Amino acid sequence: MSKVTLIARLLLGFIFLGAGISFFFTTPPPLEGAMGDFFKGMMATQYFFYLLKGTEITCGLLLLSGMFVPLALVVLAPIILNIFLVHSFLAVEGLPLALVIGVLEIYLAIISKEYSPVIKLLFRPKVEHLPPSNKWPKSA
Repeated sequence: MSKVTLIARLLLGFIFLGAGISFFFTTPPPLEGAMGDFFKGMMATQYFFYLLKGTEITCGLLLLSGMFVPLALVVLAPIILNIFLVHSFLAVEGLPLALVIGVLEIYLAIISKEYSPVIKLLFRPKVEHLPPSNKWPKSA
C-alpha cells in the first residue's frame, strides 16, 4: 500500500471517528439563520443525528482498521456530498474542511490503486452471471 493511500485513509478515518464521537460528548454551538433552521429540522426527527454519527463512527473505525474500506467509502460518499452541499449553501466557513474530506474520498475511491478497482466494479453497465456452483450443500 502506498504511503499516500495509507495517510489519506487514516486521515479520513480520524476525521469521521472524531466527528462521530464528539457529537455524543459535546454540545454544538448555537446556530443561527438557515443553518440553525436546518439543524433544528434534523434534530426534530429525534433519530437522524444518532444514525448519522453512528454511521460516521463505524466507517471511521473501518477506515482506521483497514477492514471493508471500499464499503466504508461507498457508505460515506452521500454523507460527504451532504457535508459539501451544506457548507456550500448554509455555512461557507466550513467549506475548506468539506473540500479536504471530498478530495480524500475521491482519491481513495477513484484514484488509489488499492481501493478504486473494487469501487469501480459497482459502475459496470452489465453484470455477467456466473454459472451455478456445486460447492453449496443442497437443502433437504
